[in-house]
Amino acid sequence: MNYKRVLICWLLFTGITNIQWRPIDNKTDYKAEVMKTLRKQILAQAAWAMQQQPVTVTAQHSPRSAGGKHDFFSEGDYWWPNPQSVDSPYVQRDGMSNPDNFVAHRQAMIRLSQLVGALASAYELTHDDKYVKQALQHCRAWFVDTATMMNPSLQFAQAIKGRFTGRGIGIIDTIQLMEVVQGLEAMENAKGMDHQLLEAIRRWFEQYLQWLTTHQHGKDEMNAANNHGTCWVMQTACFAKFTHNEKLKQFCRDRYKTVLLPNQMAADGSFPQELRRTKPYGYSIFNLDAMTTICQILSTKEDNLWNFSTPDGRNIRKGVEYLYTFVADKSKWPKQPDVMYWDNWPVAQPFLLFGANAYGNKDWFVTWKKLDHAPEVEEVIRNLPVRHPLIWL
Repeated sequence: MNYKRVLICWLLFTGITNIQWRPIDNKTDYKAEVMKTLRKQILAQAAWAMQQQPVTVTAQHSPRSAGGKHDFFSEGDYWWPNPQSVDSPYVQRDGMSNPDNFVAHRQAMIRLSQLVGALASAYELTHDDKYVKQALQHCRAWFVDTATMMNPSLQFAQAIKGRFTGRGIGIIDTIQLMEVVQGLEAMENAKGMDHQLLEAIRRWFEQYLQWLTTHQHGKDEMNAANNHGTCWVMQTACFAKFTHNEKLKQFCRDRYKTVLLPNQMAADGSFPQELRRTKPYGYSIFNLDAMTTICQILSTKEDNLWNFSTPDGRNIRKGVEYLYTFVADKSKWPKQPDVMYWDNWPVAQPFLLFGANAYGNKDWFVTWKKLDHAPEVEEVIRNLPVRHPLIWL
């Protein structure tokens, strides 16, 4: 039955003729749009992932590591041998990455993130259990199998030869595990899910959260005044959601409201701590990606971080509006170009997609859609916390 035609006839019969018809403004289904945009890429990445075997931290070891076979190890990016003396402690060159540092464990963790993210995204598209089983094979090796698993701590991350065997700022390396747990959550109700294995993986993350919130390295990172403090909250929130730790999720919400936003964002929406760096463009993007991901993880109907403002008016929308100008047109950037990787940013930044979804801003989405969704530069990949957006919506 054509209800509109019946209604028109009734209106004419009753003498009401001054009705104005307006189309219904349906909100854009951004998840459906992401599916259409990335479908071909997702299935190609998943096809690659189906051919891969697990590679964990036990596959390689550095003689400079103070940890054991199962301990994650990485070295501070901007630290170099002292040209005055080869055997003396390393010296810093801010913003300049030392290509000879040990990064094999970080690369293996990024690979895990790419594998599980791709497989979970393909499952979202197809609901084919083969993707679930392949993802679980890798997660079993990393978090459960005693021969290959990683210890649930980051005591030896971002070490500096001659200075530190590990530092709190190394905790930023495990942002790569966020898409692993997000992918597992996306596949949790699949027929092919091994729930006993899933619970064992959860126990690993419970132990890691315990370390992350009690060890001095974790406390140092939590209290960092820049993107490191943001990333502590981001990954802690993500792992707390995966382990159903409501108390820790609320702690992260409160920290976003009372520490991150008021202490890091300027009145115009910029991040002064990031603008001071030798790579202000890349760091600003990275910090905004992390803050918007926090909002995406932790927002509820009762406590929507997307709508939260400090008493003096700072909020995440202002942050997106500030940086969007320079992402849409990079030539407008008012600072000096970054000392490295200037030409490699921006890519399809998650702040654009999450912001578009939260506020219904189609311009932000169109810009996200046009940018690179499959960057190949390692520095960009490791500083892109969300590379598989479908599993986040």
